[in-house]
Amino acid sequence: MFTQFGATADSLSKASTLMFRIGTDAHLYDDPEDVNIAPLLDSKFDSEKCEALKRLLALIAQGFDVSNFFPQVVKNVASQSLEVKKLAYLYLLHYAEKRPNEALLSINSFQKDLGDTNPLVRAWALRTMAGIRLHVIAPLVLVAVGKCAKDTAVYVRKCAANALPKLHDLHLEENSSTIEEIVGTLLSDSSPGVVGAAAAAFTSVCPNNYSLIGRKYRRLCEILPDVEEWGQIVLIGILLRYAIARHGLVKESIMFSLHGRERPHSEKDDSDDDFALKNDASGTSGKYDSDLARTISRCYIEGPDEYLSRTSYANGISFEFSGAKFTSGRSNDEVKILLQGTSPLLWSNNSAVVVAAAGVHWIMAPREEVKRIVKPLLFLLRSSSTSKYVVLCNIQVFAKAMPSLFSPYFEDFFVVSSDSYQIKALKLEIICSIATDSSISSIFKEFQDHIRDPDRRFAADAVAAIGLCAKQIPNMARTCLEGLLALTRQDFSTCDSVSTNGEAGILIQAIVSIKSIIAQDPPTHEKVVIQLVRSLDSIKVPAARATIIWMIGEYRNLGEIIPRMLTIVLKYLAWSFTSEALETKLQILNTTVKVLSGAKGEEMQTFKKLGSYVIELADCDLNYDVRDRARFLKKLLPCSLDHGELEVDTNCLPKQQDLPQVLVKCMFQGQAKQPSPETMDYRVYLPGSLSQIVLHAAPGYEPLPKPCSILDHELDTNHGVDTLGEGVDGTDSLSGSSYEESASDYSSEQSMTVSSGDGGSDETSSTGEVDNTDPLIQLSDTGDANQNQNGAPQSASTDLEELMSKRSLETWLGEQPGLSIPSTSEQSQLCKSSARISIRDISSRVKPKSYRLLDPANGNGLKVDYSFSPEISSISPLLVSVQVSFENCTDETISEVTLVDEESSKASDSSERLSLSHDLGHECSPSHKDVPTLVPMEEIASLEPGQTVKKIVYVCFHHHLLPLKLALYCNGKKLSVKLRPDIGYFVKPLPMDFEAFTEKESRLPGMFEYTRSFTFVDHIGELNKESSNNALLKDNFLLVCESLALKMLSNANFSLVSVDMPISAKHDDVSGLCLRFSGEILSKSMPCLITITAEGKCSEPLNVLVKVNCEETVFGLNLLNRIVNFLS
Repeated sequence: MFTQFGATADSLSKASTLMFRIGTDAHLYDDPEDVNIAPLLDSKFDSEKCEALKRLLALIAQGFDVSNFFPQVVKNVASQSLEVKKLAYLYLLHYAEKRPNEALLSINSFQKDLGDTNPLVRAWALRTMAGIRLHVIAPLVLVAVGKCAKDTAVYVRKCAANALPKLHDLHLEENSSTIEEIVGTLLSDSSPGVVGAAAAAFTSVCPNNYSLIGRKYRRLCEILPDVEEWGQIVLIGILLRYAIARHGLVKESIMFSLHGRERPHSEKDDSDDDFALKNDASGTSGKYDSDLARTISRCYIEGPDEYLSRTSYANGISFEFSGAKFTSGRSNDEVKILLQGTSPLLWSNNSAVVVAAAGVHWIMAPREEVKRIVKPLLFLLRSSSTSKYVVLCNIQVFAKAMPSLFSPYFEDFFVVSSDSYQIKALKLEIICSIATDSSISSIFKEFQDHIRDPDRRFAADAVAAIGLCAKQIPNMARTCLEGLLALTRQDFSTCDSVSTNGEAGILIQAIVSIKSIIAQDPPTHEKVVIQLVRSLDSIKVPAARATIIWMIGEYRNLGEIIPRMLTIVLKYLAWSFTSEALETKLQILNTTVKVLSGAKGEEMQTFKKLGSYVIELADCDLNYDVRDRARFLKKLLPCSLDHGELEVDTNCLPKQQDLPQVLVKCMFQGQAKQPSPETMDYRVYLPGSLSQIVLHAAPGYEPLPKPCSILDHELDTNHGVDTLGEGVDGTDSLSGSSYEESASDYSSEQSMTVSSGDGGSDETSSTGEVDNTDPLIQLSDTGDANQNQNGAPQSASTDLEELMSKRSLETWLGEQPGLSIPSTSEQSQLCKSSARISIRDISSRVKPKSYRLLDPANGNGLKVDYSFSPEISSISPLLVSVQVSFENCTDETISEVTLVDEESSKASDSSERLSLSHDLGHECSPSHKDVPTLVPMEEIASLEPGQTVKKIVYVCFHHHLLPLKLALYCNGKKLSVKLRPDIGYFVKPLPMDFEAFTEKESRLPGMFEYTRSFTFVDHIGELNKESSNNALLKDNFLLVCESLALKMLSNANFSLVSVDMPISAKHDDVSGLCLRFSGEILSKSMPCLITITAEGKCSEPLNVLVKVNCEETVFGLNLLNRIVNFLS
């Protein structure tokens, strides 16, 4: 093409791409590692600053870490250019949570921008302030949110609503009422966009405070169609919960009818058909539907776990709602308004909105109006496959509880070729629920086509569906049986005996379906049982053979032909016993006992000999399950083996003979009972919820409130005007000088990433504890365990000692027929590469780091040092213990030495200061005084020259990292000193084992997990010291473990949980080393978990990764900084 001009298809494509890129910022992605960004950020021209900030955002979009530019970006927040300010805010919003200390430098600029005339600037400033998750600026953010909640701009008010959940996450209990007032103000807003954001804030901050809805309910229902789509979903849930909690369920709805079904069955209940479910004209079982639907309604109100646990007891007390807890949907205006407001949403473009609106009508609408949800839901089936699966999961519940809703539309659920297997399976289940006499013929033809589907797993499901339809519609049972029997006559000789997929799976499902159909009316299906028995020799699939053998024992007395066949059948089963699979052998034993226990007349001796022979074969079987079953049956039968015959033991007492006979009669002579629908474990969750898809309670799921659980006096009827307080305590005292004294020890130049991954090394299955009596290294037999799980035994010897040995028994338990023995190389790859070890006497070698509080040059010869003690205070668990050492470095005696904080130093004498000790010890709590407080120490009367006295003082820091100003008195003089807190001692040790550690760690993923890497070099000096020593050299791995553990325990008050040491062919490779520490935050009693992993060689600097799992975000980030600082 255009070769005369030298053009090719490739060059023309590139030229076209360049033309489309003209006038865009696409070129910013071409050079992701441009080194010219830093000079551009310091440029005097706004255009260059914009270029640099755009490049940074492009790098962030590509996954690069550009947090090292944070200080330079912070300086540009004060720029007058609107574009520069916007880009800088976007950058700060991304990294503010990771670099909170640097973000504090721009607080003054944020506060200034909150008063800007441009609403976009005000909104950006509020968004960024709320993104800095620090308790110290939370009062400022709260005041800013309250101010912006009354802003004239809609976008600013919406940003205020979005900031409320972030404030709530900081656990500001003292300001919770203020936050709820702001939520109420925003719910009253005239803008639909603000109302949608306020609804999301309501669910996060106060989901059960229905008093905020109060007079706003009607207006919220009216404004619902105008709210943005995702806000509609949240607001629908709020309004539904309020309506139920305020008025209860609707009498005319399906939920009321279902609750009435839980009462004990009586004639009065049968005669009262006003609100009972009607059996549809198709002949489906109304009772079964009512039982299932009652379970659904109870699960909506109580939750599946509570309801199923209550109904699991045989004599469980069932409760029912009184008549006062129901309302009429025809006379209640608030219910009408809710249904009218959600009706237009049934045809929304958003599938989630449609499902949420359908859930409201399903629960609250009268039964004759529930049908309006059918066509919108069916219309959603034409959407994407992911949406289709969610919609089908909800339709499945609706169809099971009320089949008549969807029975006329059965063709909409026919399978198409583009459906995934999960969608096909759901459609099959729905079709089985809504099948009727008029539609079963078309459905049966559809199922016949599905049996020929290339996906044999789906074909097996179609066979199972045929059996379900036959159970639901007895008129079609004969037709279904003929088709299922035809499937059993196909050739399955090529099927693998182990696999249950493919053709073997179809055969199994066919026989299981036949079994369920026969169980409904056994006398009319005698010939079917005979036909299955005759085909037993041609069926080779173990599960299918086991099912047929079960039917032989279950229907042994059915008709006249089957009892006469038992002798021949049992001889055949005894002959083929040794070649059968495990499940088939077990069924042969059960069937033999069933026939033997009920045998009478001439064939009794034959049955005894066959039973004795089969039990002897089972007693010598290689599988322990078969042997156990044989020994159990020997003891259970009222006879003993003697010369191959069964003879009654006349030495047994009558009472001893009666018990086995009773057990045999109960276990083997009774007919199998059909499972009752009332006892089924069917979990149902609210329509449209994630829990309904995953079938378990997802995080944050809450069932509907109890009907009429709120009273009139609890509602907020005078909440028309929301007012905020004049201010928040402590906000005026906060100034820019406070940030200058922030602890710089906890900041670092290293990059930090918040990860939801594991961050640790592989873990073995054994646990090690610190115990001096245990060996130093405790290795777990992981290699043998993996071999037992994946490999087959090498020998089939039946020697008793070999069989009873632990290794042979474990290998036998892991035996799987048909699996090849893995090679040695494959087994070695499965072995774990680490071992759990215990480090002895580690606690005795821990020496807390000491700090200088007062230098002798400044203290007139008095030297004061302090170190944080792991001791737990007896006064209050919130206090941190500090060991203070006073040393007299002069030649004169120093008298009246005491240490108090600045506030306590205002007391006139020492007696008044000591009187504060008791009060501070009991009142040191975050709710009492949120400032660092020192419990005054006992005065030292005199300190002789050269004498050293150590005292323990207690401090309540309240998680503050700023230095605590103290007053030191000696010789009647006052000296000002500063005690710098250490966040590593804001915790106390929390001893636990490895299993408890991993369980707690799994509960703190995602936003509660923080990681950071650094380089560790302290071990190199220890290795050099050991190499220069002529004594016996220590293991290099142990030196590295001890260096990390001692460094950690000497600077933080944690408990060592476990140490995983790598086992590698390279003796110098420490990769895989993992240490775990656990502690508990003093003020919150929340667990804090530390995981340290190392990579590299012992003789070189190690790459160490620290992971902190903590529910307190700010505390976890500051602790992570502190750990990295003292380890690096």
